[in-house]
Amino acid sequence: MVRTTQILFLVVMFALWEILARMGVIDSFITSQPSRIISTIQNLYAQGVLFLHIGITCLETIIGFLLGTMLGVLIAIALWWSKFLSQVSEPYLVVLNSLPKIALGPVFIVRIGAGPVAIIVMTLAISLIVTILEVLNGFVNTDPDKIKLVESFGGTKYQVLTKVLLPASFPNIINALKVNVGLSWVGVIVGEFLVSRAGLGYLIVYGGQVFKLDLVMTSVVILGIAATIMYQGVIYFEQFVLRKSRLR
Repeated sequence: MVRTTQILFLVVMFALWEILARMGVIDSFITSQPSRIISTIQNLYAQGVLFLHIGITCLETIIGFLLGTMLGVLIAIALWWSKFLSQVSEPYLVVLNSLPKIALGPVFIVRIGAGPVAIIVMTLAISLIVTILEVLNGFVNTDPDKIKLVESFGGTKYQVLTKVLLPASFPNIINALKVNVGLSWVGVIVGEFLVSRAGLGYLIVYGGQVFKLDLVMTSVVILGIAATIMYQGVIYFEQFVLRKSRLR
């Protein structure tokens, strides 16, 4: 019922969008309409560039997403391992989390160069700190009695990490993954706004510059579809891990 209602709501929204545009209630030049979006997708496919732009953006997003998640978890483990290091870095993490990372875009471009690497670094800058804080919060809030129980049986710090902290923090890690889906797309699109010559972000900028707003809205719709697929992938991963844990 939930899935059916979600799909029905989406169909109704697109139908209303098309009807209101045809009636002139909304300006289709600015907001476009579903039929014009489909026509734009067909034109991009006919030109042989549709999957090129989608593929470049998706590849950059996946790389930034995986790097941000893995590095964030590793750094969170290092901060939990050393209480001194955690206390020293805490104010810096808070400040970096509140800092608008987009402002660092020109610095990344000058230092790294205009290209995919700069876009991936921008994605890392946006998603990494959030992952660190989310996972570290899960470590800190783990039941201390469980940790004491493992330690009382002679468990090492590594065993506490692998047997208690990581399983207990799995919801926090999954939540970080879900948040990183959105942040990764934001980082890649912002990076493509600045330096890319291909990708969905490039199409959005180009469409805005030449007033082809159908191209802008088409790119936004494709981004929404791609982000939804990526988010569903995280949900399937969560369900897969939970099934494995129950079997054990």
